[in-house]
Amino acid sequence: MKLSSPAKGGDAVAPLLPELRAVGGSDGDGGREASVPGAVFNLATTIIGAGIMSLPAAVRVLGVVPALFLVVAAAFLADASAEFLLRYAGSGGAAPFSYAATMGQAFGRAGSLALHVCVGVTTAGTLTVYLVIIGDVLSGSQSEGVAHVGVLQEWFGERWWNARAVALLFTAVFIILPLVLLRRVDSLRFTSAISVLLAVVFMCISTGMALYAIFQGATETPRLLPDFGHMSSIFEVFTAVPIIVVAFTFHFNVHPIRAELSKTSDMMVAVRISILLCSVIYAAIGFFGYLLFGESTMADVLSNFDRDTGSPIGSLLNDAVRLSYVLHLALVFPLLFFSLRISIDELLLPQGSHHASETCRFVLLTVLLLGFIYAASILFPSIWTLFQFFGSTTVVCISLIFPAAIVLRDVEGISKRRDKVVASVMLALAVVTSSIAIGSNIVSHPSRQ
Repeated sequence: MKLSSPAKGGDAVAPLLPELRAVGGSDGDGGREASVPGAVFNLATTIIGAGIMSLPAAVRVLGVVPALFLVVAAAFLADASAEFLLRYAGSGGAAPFSYAATMGQAFGRAGSLALHVCVGVTTAGTLTVYLVIIGDVLSGSQSEGVAHVGVLQEWFGERWWNARAVALLFTAVFIILPLVLLRRVDSLRFTSAISVLLAVVFMCISTGMALYAIFQGATETPRLLPDFGHMSSIFEVFTAVPIIVVAFTFHFNVHPIRAELSKTSDMMVAVRISILLCSVIYAAIGFFGYLLFGESTMADVLSNFDRDTGSPIGSLLNDAVRLSYVLHLALVFPLLFFSLRISIDELLLPQGSHHASETCRFVLLTVLLLGFIYAASILFPSIWTLFQFFGSTTVVCISLIFPAAIVLRDVEGISKRRDKVVASVMLALAVVTSSIAIGSNIVSHPSRQ
């Protein structure tokens, strides 16, 4: 199976993607068709990302019951929207194995352009956040007037080589760059498996520390519902909702991963397994992270792990949690970068060559994008504000609005009544939630300065 060929309707061809050869080809891994476990690991890694870091803060704002309900609801919406994208891809017979091509089929060039812009903004912003988090953990940060010492500073003291700019440069060049230069998504299956394992380790350590704190009587009683005692609380509740929406965004990688499977019908199986796995991880991290730190839970929960949590080996566990999550983010980075590079290439050179053999262009675009993200991570201020903004705008478009719009547009006449009802509800919830979140962000932002 091939992604496409550069024939008529170039919009259906994803740029800078290699064509898949038949099994048994002579190009090593390039001729290997992906497996369902590999697809699960790649999808789960795309989903998990930095959402773990934000969920305890969302649980603190929303309360335990609404937060866990929203995790489940977001999982069901993610499943429905992914199913829409897979069913409508190539429904006209042209087999456009990309999200942008499906949007182009429904809305023309404007549709595919809108998708590329949203994917580019979302992935570039999210990858910047990843480097910001990595820099915070390795070299320290300042949050709400409190200084948080980085792991490298704890171990070696203040040195020129553990400053934020130098530590991030080393991470970008020696860890991330070799991974983003890989051409196929399936080539990342092993690093994705490690990334998911690290997320599970993060979950287990956080859960264990929370349970230990409970036995020691060092935890607060968690709030089950939002606290409306303050006038601005109702706005803060809605600002937390996009955090969960961001945590279940993986749609831009659905078609690239699907195209490398030997059976396209396996993709929905992989999607559902990934969503279930990530829902369990998210619920556990959100609840036990909030239980562990209570009302002191910060927007960047990793900042909470530089203080004593009551465990006799608290310092060792704190460093293990932070470093494991740093490595997890570094391994998630290439999967999001894959879609960012495709979207930027299509925006800059929509009529250019669509073969991965364009090595010079591929490498140049990769280095320029990574350099831009590195520079932005040195200058970007607030993680919480970033997640609120992207969750309220472009991410909602990618994960909910665009899939619903494709179904309602129904250019091939294949939508059922149930599909249109689900799509209408999905679209209404996305627009209402996003609008309220944007408004509350504007209202509450000055108070956080």
